[in-house]
Amino acid sequence: MNDTNYKEQVESLIIRALADGASDVHLAAGRYPTFRISGNLVPLMNLAVLTAEDTMGILTEIVSPEFKERFIQEKEVDFSYDFHGKSRFRGSAFYQKGSVSVTLRAIPLQVKSFEDLNLPPILEMFTRKKQGFFLVVGPVGQGKSTTLASMIELINSVRAEHIVTIEDPIEYIFRSEKSIIDQREVGLDTKSFKTGLDAVFRQDVDVIMIGEMRDTETIATAVTAAETGHLVFSTLHTNNAAQTIDRIIDSFPSQQQAQIRVQLAGSLVGIFSQRLIPRISGGLIPAYEVLINNTAIASLIRESHTHEIDIVIETGMKDGMIDLNRSLSDLVRKGEITAENALLYSSNPKGLERYL
Repeated sequence: MNDTNYKEQVESLIIRALADGASDVHLAAGRYPTFRISGNLVPLMNLAVLTAEDTMGILTEIVSPEFKERFIQEKEVDFSYDFHGKSRFRGSAFYQKGSVSVTLRAIPLQVKSFEDLNLPPILEMFTRKKQGFFLVVGPVGQGKSTTLASMIELINSVRAEHIVTIEDPIEYIFRSEKSIIDQREVGLDTKSFKTGLDAVFRQDVDVIMIGEMRDTETIATAVTAAETGHLVFSTLHTNNAAQTIDRIIDSFPSQQQAQIRVQLAGSLVGIFSQRLIPRISGGLIPAYEVLINNTAIASLIRESHTHEIDIVIETGMKDGMIDLNRSLSDLVRKGEITAENALLYSSNPKGLERYL
């Protein structure tokens, strides 16, 4: 690549990524541009290997001067990139071995429905709540933001609420339908997640969506917001419901943990954990775990018996709960995924074998 046509090169890459159905674009010095397609990394070996000059030139093309300056100062930056109103990308730029690397995650313009995303109808129940704390959890890249966006869009389409999102960066763009939606980007519209969350108490807000809970202060404020009449949605990078509750409680100093247990037991409405599994027909499909905070779950949280939560989920089908192994086995039965992949993604393969 030469330094005079980075705009053209970026546009060519984005057009190809969209045509190939890539979820991510990876750009790094010394490597071919690489797409992630259906979970697999695919290097574009018919293009030139990128140089350090190329990656800096590409970054300069897709971020504002302010974000480039922040990147140079802080050595990494998260940003959003709008491609001519046709598609959006969540970007992350960072240095590795002294040169710039850029990763772009495709964000569809249209927020998809539960049905489009193969999500369980039980999620609608959580969108109808007037207050409480709901978490979507899972490892990086498992569709958490997409699920949250689908839930927010459902509220937007059926209820008149004031919804505020606090994101880093803004991903899906919502258009107000029955609800009023204000989207705030950390670093651009508010100083931090905590600052933005503190402000919602003065903004007559009904529903809050926090892109990610990154620190104890944000978690504490989110729980307080859920206790004081707000419906709060957020994400955590945890593997399942029980681990999520432990992670939240363990993030607090030991002298505060008893209090947060009581608060969480009272404010939590549910946890949705998901994994994207390679589909036999191509693409990805979610397998999931659903925790509903009933009397039994609340008691386990208060009494520090979170190790028993998995059993309650497994036996709580009549209440609408779904355990991951049952979700995986259903996908195998329907011919959506292979038994091998089901066992690979299960956190309890021996338990899954009972269902297969």
